[in-house]
Amino acid sequence: MMKKKINLIVTGLALICSVTMIYAQRTGNIVAYFGKEKVNEISEGELLHVFKKGLALQVPGIGFNSSSFPEDRVFNRFLMNADVLVKAGDVFDVDYLGNEMVWQKIEVDSASTFSDRNLRSSYVYLQYRSDREQIVLFEASGHSLVTINGMPHEGDHYDFGYNLIPVKLKKGNNVFVLKVGRFPRVRARILKPHSMLQFTTRDMTMPDFLKEEEGKTYDGAIRIINASEKWVKGLQVHATVRGGSESVDVLNLPPLSVYKIPVKIPGVSPSAQTDKEDVKLELNDEKGNLIATQLITLNIKSKYKHHKKTFVSNVDGSVQYYSVAPSTSKDSEQALFLSVHGASVEAVNQANAYQQKDWGNLIAPTNRRPFGFAWEDWGRLDALEVLNDAKQIYNPDSQRIYLTGHSMGGHGTWYLGATYPDHFAAIAPCAGYPDLLAYRDSFKERMKSRLDENDERFKRLFFEPTPTDVELMLDRAGTPSRTLKLIRNYLHHGVYILHGEIDNVVPTFIARDMRKRLGEFHNDFTYYEYPDGTHWYGNHSVDWDPIFNFFKRRTIKNDDEVKRIEFSTGSPGVSASSHYVTIHQQLKPFEVSTFELERNDSLTVTTANIALISFNLKKLNSTVDKLNIDGQGFELTDNEEVYFRKDKSTWRVTNKPARSEKGPHRNGGFKDAFRNHVVFVYATGGTSIANEWYFNKARFDAETFWYKANGKVELIPDTDFNLKKYADRNVVLYGNHDNNSAWKKLLKDSPIQVYNGKIVIDEKELPGNQWGSYYVTSRRDSDFASVGVVAATGQKGMKAIYENHYLVNGTTFPDVVIFDDTVLESGTKGIKCTGFFGNDWSVKNGDFEWK
Repeated sequence: MMKKKINLIVTGLALICSVTMIYAQRTGNIVAYFGKEKVNEISEGELLHVFKKGLALQVPGIGFNSSSFPEDRVFNRFLMNADVLVKAGDVFDVDYLGNEMVWQKIEVDSASTFSDRNLRSSYVYLQYRSDREQIVLFEASGHSLVTINGMPHEGDHYDFGYNLIPVKLKKGNNVFVLKVGRFPRVRARILKPHSMLQFTTRDMTMPDFLKEEEGKTYDGAIRIINASEKWVKGLQVHATVRGGSESVDVLNLPPLSVYKIPVKIPGVSPSAQTDKEDVKLELNDEKGNLIATQLITLNIKSKYKHHKKTFVSNVDGSVQYYSVAPSTSKDSEQALFLSVHGASVEAVNQANAYQQKDWGNLIAPTNRRPFGFAWEDWGRLDALEVLNDAKQIYNPDSQRIYLTGHSMGGHGTWYLGATYPDHFAAIAPCAGYPDLLAYRDSFKERMKSRLDENDERFKRLFFEPTPTDVELMLDRAGTPSRTLKLIRNYLHHGVYILHGEIDNVVPTFIARDMRKRLGEFHNDFTYYEYPDGTHWYGNHSVDWDPIFNFFKRRTIKNDDEVKRIEFSTGSPGVSASSHYVTIHQQLKPFEVSTFELERNDSLTVTTANIALISFNLKKLNSTVDKLNIDGQGFELTDNEEVYFRKDKSTWRVTNKPARSEKGPHRNGGFKDAFRNHVVFVYATGGTSIANEWYFNKARFDAETFWYKANGKVELIPDTDFNLKKYADRNVVLYGNHDNNSAWKKLLKDSPIQVYNGKIVIDEKELPGNQWGSYYVTSRRDSDFASVGVVAATGQKGMKAIYENHYLVNGTTFPDVVIFDDTVLESGTKGIKCTGFFGNDWSVKNGDFEWK
């Protein structure tokens, strides 16, 4: 075990997740695979090696760094030089107190686990000597990242037990460097795969069969391991249930990968008397030869009892699920309750915490994972997709849609309620915090009180120099998540706040602060502190009768009934509309845009930070013939949708904006590239080193999107990209103008061009091989798709772009970020330029900051 003891300050999020497990323990928990299997019963392979000894390096304070560009000196060293070897006693560097940071010996416990509280904020270094080149499966858990012989791969920081990485070991020494995740424990072993192609049942997404739905075909997903160095094409998966069969084509599997594949499953007969049903899955090659089989068992349930449903997501074509607590009544047009779960809680357990209601159906989305994205980013999109899918199934009363959730789901309730205020008649955040970034900051404030301000640790961890203009621009991309800046959107609906009186996970003062804030302007909210209530005090922490009584008395107003609207947004690409008014474009991107509207016989509107706005008068039953916007009067000749564009300080009537411009359909922020059935296209036209790196980087991002978002991203070489075949899909390009042949098809007219040896930004040139870049722009051959770019000018820049914090919730990325190879050592100080394109997707009309 590590000998040196360093007092660590745990991060806010680690505390959230560990304590919120109270909720998970009450409603069902996740158990990792590793450690519970017998050695000879591993389904994917034969045990080759268990790591029992290693080295650990503690880096105090790294847990607080939730930046979009966190400093990571350790990984920087192993990325920049894959041949680095270390031994016990080697000094890596000195910490902020001037103490030597030393690699120290560690050993596993009786459960084959490296486990010690001092592993938090640490890296674990492992070696394996192979007597030959061979393909194996590296299995580990408890780590957030790993480099294998210098190449980065996704970790298993939630300890799910899902992680399997096919890797080709070299003859001789192989090095694995793991960054310890949320919990101070790590396990690792090497398996010899049973077959080059096989199923794994780790992390399936499967439906419940419903007795009442005869002839229905269900969506499911299972992972396939390709432990070969070749692309595998032309596969099919056949699913058989009681003689019924469904088949699907499998997307091409990249070399040395594990991909989650959608499958179609035939339903069972409604006369089934059992509560289980076996499904046989068969994997066939392009000639019809059987490669692998897998038997899985699904539950049979009644659609009138708690159950789960699956659907295919428009984000990436993956299969997602949500859970349902259906109404006890079969009446049509009932209410619909959207309930969003807390950290570590499965959607099934969220729905199970509620008794069935007699006046509405309750649905619980996944946030794409039990931890997911804190209901922001792709978690937000998941909530919207589930809401839309449930509306099609249950055909609810459109005026009786409600929102609630607990803990992280309480945050999701505050956030979604402020972001989409006209979607809900009332919201009820339970044990929630409104602003994710402010919540993290509150933990830092609480930690401050434990240290003397003259302590060097205080200065290191809490001294924050005045942010640079570049850093402020980076932060601005997070405006849509700053819920408190949108607080007056709560005027759209009723609010019921439920919080435990002595909650120390989401401290009660946060709820009291929201009570105070709402009390200054809101006339329809209720606040209740549960006496002696902690963070979780039984199912009534969420299933609280007064909440549903509060809901029952409130409805969404019809558009024609709405006489006053206040609405704000941080980005039209996230939320743009309230009732019959839509903000299409901003004057200053990703700053708050607001309108206030009063309606009598005419419309009176005041605006802030709006460049283009429309009013859909077709939604109104009565005629409106006059509109006054910021003091300018206009005569309205018919009840159609009318558009107004601001030119300097003057409004003028305009046409519907061209789809080629920015708008709600496509507005940027780099993260916006990762949706709309996104496909990753990697370069093959460079040096062997560049080609290997870009392929691994694209595969690394696909691994991360699978792990964090239960995702399925198609990965293809540039030589396979075709505009028609992938029409209207988002594309993320890995490579540059000189080595990715898809660049010229998609980015020929882009104002930013990345070449070997230089970046050109609207005629400004940055020479050198050290530059990396992330940016998003419009796909010119589509009315709504985008192109994301992960590009570098050379080998140093390629290694700098490895960091994929753009797939982490709470991180912020404008349209464009350009940085050099010092970014891993110095974080945001390595950023050269960042900003937003103009509404015409140009640099000239954009907003940029340069270092």
